[in-house]
Amino acid sequence: MATTTTRAAECTTAMPEVADPSKVAPRDARDLSKLFFDQLAVLEEGTPEYQYARNTLIEMNMSLVRFAAGRFRSRGPEEMEDIVQVGMIGLIKAIDRFEISREVEFTSFAVPYIVGEMKRFFRDTSWAVHVPRRLQEARVQLARATEELRSRLGRTPTAKELSELMSLPEEEVREARLASNAYNSSSLDAAINSSEDGESALADFIGTEDAALALVDDFHALGPMITELDERDRQIIHWRFVEELTQKEIGERLGISQMHVSRLISRLLTRLREGMLATD
Repeated sequence: MATTTTRAAECTTAMPEVADPSKVAPRDARDLSKLFFDQLAVLEEGTPEYQYARNTLIEMNMSLVRFAAGRFRSRGPEEMEDIVQVGMIGLIKAIDRFEISREVEFTSFAVPYIVGEMKRFFRDTSWAVHVPRRLQEARVQLARATEELRSRLGRTPTAKELSELMSLPEEEVREARLASNAYNSSSLDAAINSSEDGESALADFIGTEDAALALVDDFHALGPMITELDERDRQIIHWRFVEELTQKEIGERLGISQMHVSRLISRLLTRLREGMLATD
């Protein structure tokens, strides 16, 4: 314990005091970072001295995050704030995993971590509909292969031609093509100019009215009526309209004639029909 305390005291003495680490120039931050990483290597994690050195390293190297985020200037200011935040996560991971003994510049080590977090952020949030990572990566490869073959062939390449160039099965190429549609989305209220009707909404051109939706109300009303039938009548309805047995097959199961089954089904349908009309 005495040795640890003595070492911590020596490290505290060796660490320079930095009034405002975030304002340290990048060139100075590179030299100072080496001193602070030397201290982290011998300090005990969790101690105030360790936290001071780690926090100072984070603040001094924030310029690396701003530098990496610069390539995404075309994004809006709100999204840039998110990019910087995730970049800071990458910086912290780099600081926690950096080893001074590797004799590698910290900037060279940290930038891939920072950019990696930013790319992960785009991968997880840029797609309108989330698709598996392999398809997200295949989309980029597909775009490059399509452009290369289009310029070479003078036409849109087929799935087979793309699969040969990309060394992927045709089915996976088709899947990547379909997944590409999930990258962007449009509002159903998006305005579309129509030469005939002037300006219309996208919703006017996609989708059709599903006639089967009316059956939902019918089934909802029919359910309680079927519940009120006795067990044999419910079984006949199930056999005829769910299992789709013939009247002859139903008669054989019940031990009655096909004609009898026909009369029973007719009676049941009349009863149910009258009940449905009464609820309208």
